[in-house]
Amino acid sequence: MSNVVHKVIIIGSGPAGHTAGIYAARANLKPLMFEGLTRGGVPGGQLMITNDVENYPGFPDKIEGPKLMAFFRQQGLNQGVDIRTEDVNKVDFSKRPFTVWAGDDNVEHKAETIIIATGAQAKWLNIESEHALKGRGVSACAVCDGAFFRKQDVAIVGGGDTAMEESMYLSGLCNSVTLIHRRKDFRASKTMVDRVKNNPKIKIIYDSAVEEVLDVAKGEVTGVKVKNLITGETNVVPCTGFFVAIGHTPNSELFKDFLELHENGYLKTKPGTASTNIPGVFAAGDIQDFVYRQAVTAAGSGCMAALEAERFIAANSEH
Repeated sequence: MSNVVHKVIIIGSGPAGHTAGIYAARANLKPLMFEGLTRGGVPGGQLMITNDVENYPGFPDKIEGPKLMAFFRQQGLNQGVDIRTEDVNKVDFSKRPFTVWAGDDNVEHKAETIIIATGAQAKWLNIESEHALKGRGVSACAVCDGAFFRKQDVAIVGGGDTAMEESMYLSGLCNSVTLIHRRKDFRASKTMVDRVKNNPKIKIIYDSAVEEVLDVAKGEVTGVKVKNLITGETNVVPCTGFFVAIGHTPNSELFKDFLELHENGYLKTKPGTASTNIPGVFAAGDIQDFVYRQAVTAAGSGCMAALEAERFIAANSEH
C-alpha cells in the first residue's frame, strides 16, 4: 500500500471504462484503471467476442470488435490513463477515500472517486457447438448482429421480454425467425408475447431445447438440432444465424454490500446520471444498463461518469 490517494479509480475496461478514462485523463485527474484479467470475461468487455461491428459511429467500413477495443485502449494510454491488467478483488465504499484491493498480491489502493464499468455477460446455453460458432453465426445480441442476416432464416432461443424484442427486431430484417422456448408459457409480458404470436414471420416451437448448433465442421451455422422435451423427438431447424436471448448476468458481485442493486442484479443509478447511492461512486455501461446494452450508449455513460467525478472532486476538494 502507498499513501497516494488517486483522484479516480476506474474498475472495468469496455467502452464505458475506456471512455471514462479518456475524459478523466483529459481533466488531469490521472485515472488509475483496473482493466481486469480473468473475472467477468476478458479485458475490453463483450466487444472482444464480436467479430464485426457495423453500428459504431466513425467506422463506415465496419471494424472488428477486438480492434475497436484496442483503439479505445490505446487512446486511453495516449491520454495518460494508468492501465493495470489486474482484477479488483475487494472494495470498501464505507468511507472516503474509498479503498480497492487488486492483483494477485491484493495491493490496497485509495481514491476520492470510483467509476464502476465492469459490464455484464450474456448467458449462454453452454453447449460445445454454440461456443465453437460464436461470432460465426451465433450471437447474443440481435441489435448488434442482426443486420448480417438480412433476408436469411434465423433461430432464437428464449422466453422473456428480451427474446420477444429481439425476435421482433430480427423479423424486420430476416426472411423468417424461429423462436425456440423450453416451456408452453412465456415469462415475457402479455403484450410482447401477443405481438410475437401475431407476427407472420415468426414461428414458435414450444416445449423444446436446442441440443446442437450445426455445423461446426463447416465453421458456419446451417441449422440447430431441437429436442421436444415432452416427446423426446428431435428435429433440425435450418438457419444461418442463431441468437441466444436468455438474459445477461451483471458483474456486480463485488459491490452488492455497498451499492443499491435492481432485482436483476444491475447497479442502480439516479435517473439521468451515473451516480449510485454512495456520493463519489459512479457506474457506467452495461453494469447499470439492462435496456440498451450498446457500445455507443456505454461510451456515452462513461463520459457522464467522468464528468460527474470531476465535478464531485471540485465540489468536495479541501483546496
